[in-house]
Amino acid sequence: MSIEIEQPYSYRRRELVEPDWTRLPGWKDITPEQWADVQWQRVSCVKNIRQLRAVMGDLLTDDFYADLERDQAERATMSMLVTPQMLNTMVSEQTWADGRMPSAGEEYTAAFYADPVRRYMLPVFSDRRTDWPSHPHAARDSLHEHDMWVAEGLTHRYPTKVLAEMLPTCPQYCGHCTRMDLVGNSTPTVTKLKLAGKPVDRHTAMLDYLRTSPGVRDVVVSGGDVANMPWKNLEAWLDQLLEIDSIRDIRLATKALMGMPQHWLAPDVVEGVGRVARKARERGVGLAIHTHVNAAQSVTPAVAQASRAMLDAGVRDVRNQGVLMRGVNDTSEQLLDLCFALSDDANITPYYFYMCDMIPHAEHWRVSLAQAQHLQHSILGYLPGFATPRIVCDVPFVGKRWVHQVDTYDTERGISYWRKNYRTSIEGEDVDVTSAEYVYYDPIDTLPPSGQEWWRQHSAETAEEDADAAARQAAASRQASVDQLV
Repeated sequence: MSIEIEQPYSYRRRELVEPDWTRLPGWKDITPEQWADVQWQRVSCVKNIRQLRAVMGDLLTDDFYADLERDQAERATMSMLVTPQMLNTMVSEQTWADGRMPSAGEEYTAAFYADPVRRYMLPVFSDRRTDWPSHPHAARDSLHEHDMWVAEGLTHRYPTKVLAEMLPTCPQYCGHCTRMDLVGNSTPTVTKLKLAGKPVDRHTAMLDYLRTSPGVRDVVVSGGDVANMPWKNLEAWLDQLLEIDSIRDIRLATKALMGMPQHWLAPDVVEGVGRVARKARERGVGLAIHTHVNAAQSVTPAVAQASRAMLDAGVRDVRNQGVLMRGVNDTSEQLLDLCFALSDDANITPYYFYMCDMIPHAEHWRVSLAQAQHLQHSILGYLPGFATPRIVCDVPFVGKRWVHQVDTYDTERGISYWRKNYRTSIEGEDVDVTSAEYVYYDPIDTLPPSGQEWWRQHSAETAEEDADAAARQAAASRQASVDQLV
């Protein structure tokens, strides 16, 4: 006889379901063959309000479109780009509370506003905070990845690991993107940086650096999203990377495994991954795919099929790196539902949840360090240890740190202090990094009244200090890059 003990979280295995895309007026005649075709998915992405209206018909009210249009004009750091696969998971029978579809108009619009995937893929002006839309210390390149470029697009932040930004585009654009200064199209509020070199020259320079850097063993191949890179070009680069003896781990970063699984199910891609995986295995190199899923409803049979196809092709692991965001996945139930959806049926290992970075206009998404610590505590014990994700804070000039690694934490002012045990590529041997303190900041609206008042008094002067420090750091970084490349 089994004994069921009431727990704070009740586990039930939930069957993965592909929502019926024909419920949306603009896709009522789309066949399963069209839906499974990656080219149809690419050309049918929603890039503007007119196209969203064409798909949604009269389901949404004019007020929603006005809210979205204002955000695009005044707040958005990423241009609109939503794949059919992702849009289809918003407000379906599976996500609606009682299993029925809300009616068109105000009821459907209310459900659309509340939808977790909508909240980060199609942010609207009323989502954003008006008191603190941006933290005074927010920055376009909040992690200072450009400062640590050792070749254009190659960030050397950790002693043995590098990040290769192969391209500046994705199949979909997330509102909270940490690389919002480089990735995607310019918006009315953000003029994007442009990669200066030709792709072939940039990619060659990356390989040249790695050939002369035997201390680097791990390469994260990202962007943008590698799913936007022609497979033959990506495979040719990976083949050269695998010829470097010091490289022992390669991770392909692609949100498209979830946002456009049709790409990773395309026969030429599956066959190409198989070739790369065989070569990696012959050389004793670990090849993994890292994807980015933030809500359980995004895990559908197509996503599970794509993950299994990659594993069958020889990829060692498929892992998930989500972002912790208010209104999306900021409860233990939401996190556990997502983790079980990933591991039960999609063979995707929950790996990390990053606290949302301090980019402009992101305060409505960010959570405090204290809440992140509480959530980490709350999800322990339910999942196998190897599938229990760590919640991490990506501290500027440091890197990811488990939320419980904080050195000191001023909860009144929301200022946390962190330490590290290595130098980045911009710190010389004369810098004692082990004794330096690095700072991260909570969203101001989560602080007690006394802390919020302190920030009101100090926000102007801290912003000015930040601007001066950033200018000095950028100048020093540029000179260091010149010296190194010469």
